[in-house]
Amino acid sequence: MGDEPPNSAETVLNLACQAEAAGLDSVWVGDSLTAKPRLEPLAALAAVAAATQRVRLGTAVLLAALRQPVLLAQTMATVDLISKGRLVVAAGVGGAFNEDQRREWQAAGIDPRRRVSRLEEIVQIVRELGAGRQATFSGKHFQLDQVEIGPNPARPGGTPVLLACHWRANAREAQFLRAARFGDGIISISDTPEEYKQVVEQVSSMTADLGRDPSQLEKVFYLTVNMTEDTKQAEAEAEKFLTRYYGADIWGSRWGPFGASQRVSQRMSEYVEAGADTLILRFASFQPQRQLELFLDRVAPAFM
Repeated sequence: MGDEPPNSAETVLNLACQAEAAGLDSVWVGDSLTAKPRLEPLAALAAVAAATQRVRLGTAVLLAALRQPVLLAQTMATVDLISKGRLVVAAGVGGAFNEDQRREWQAAGIDPRRRVSRLEEIVQIVRELGAGRQATFSGKHFQLDQVEIGPNPARPGGTPVLLACHWRANAREAQFLRAARFGDGIISISDTPEEYKQVVEQVSSMTADLGRDPSQLEKVFYLTVNMTEDTKQAEAEAEKFLTRYYGADIWGSRWGPFGASQRVSQRMSEYVEAGADTLILRFASFQPQRQLELFLDRVAPAFM
C-alpha cells in the first residue's frame, strides 16, 4: 500500500478476514465525512460482516452527531442483523479543532458548537429505537412522536454503544457522566495508562451511583503503534503517516510506542492492568499488511 489513500475496500476486507482467521476478537473502523480519507464506517462493516463469521465489528469512533438518529438507528440495526449480533458502536463528540474538521460539520449542515448536545440526544434515541421500543422524544435538536423502526437488531436490547472518555478533555466530568448515564462502555485514546486507570475508576463510580452495574461496562483503549524494529525508522514513518492523516502530529509522544514489538507488548499489558477489556491497535504505517503480520507473529500470542 502506498502513501495515498486506498481507492478500494479490498485492503480493509483482507485485513479483517486475516484478523478473524488469526483468532483476534474484533475489527474496528474509523469515521470521517470530509476531513480524513475514510470509508463510511457502517457500510464498511456491513461488507466485513458478509465476509466474516465470528469477529466483532466496531466503530472507533462514530461521529454520531453528523447523523440523523432515526436513520442511524435503522442502519445500525441492519448491520447488526447482517452480522448476526456482532456490531459494537463506539461514538464520540468529534473534533472541530482545525479548518478541515470545521468544514466537515458545515458540509453536513451542523453547527459544530452544538455537537455535544446532539450526541447526547442521538444516543438516547438510538438506544430506544435499537431496543425495538417506540420512541417519543423532545429535545433541543430532535422531536419524535411514537416512532418505531424495523428491522430490530439481532440482540435483545440493541447494539452496545460505547462513549468516548478522555482524562485530558476539558469537559472530562461531563464525558464521564454521559458514559455512566447512557453508555454500555467507554473508549479512550491518547491517555497514559495511569490516566486511563483514573477514567475507568471514575466512570465506574458514577455508573454505580446511578444504580447501574459498572461490571457490565466494556472498557476499550485505542492504541496507535508502528512495529518496525528500527526505532528511528518506526518513528519517522509514524510521524509521516499521522501528519498526513490529521494534518498535524496532534498528540506527539502520546502516540505509540513506535519500534520493537516488545515495547508494544509491554504497553498493551499496562493498559490491561489499568482496566482495559479490549485493545484496538491502529498501525501508523503505509504498510498495514506487514504491520499486522508482525503483530500476529510477535505480540498477539501473549494475549490470546
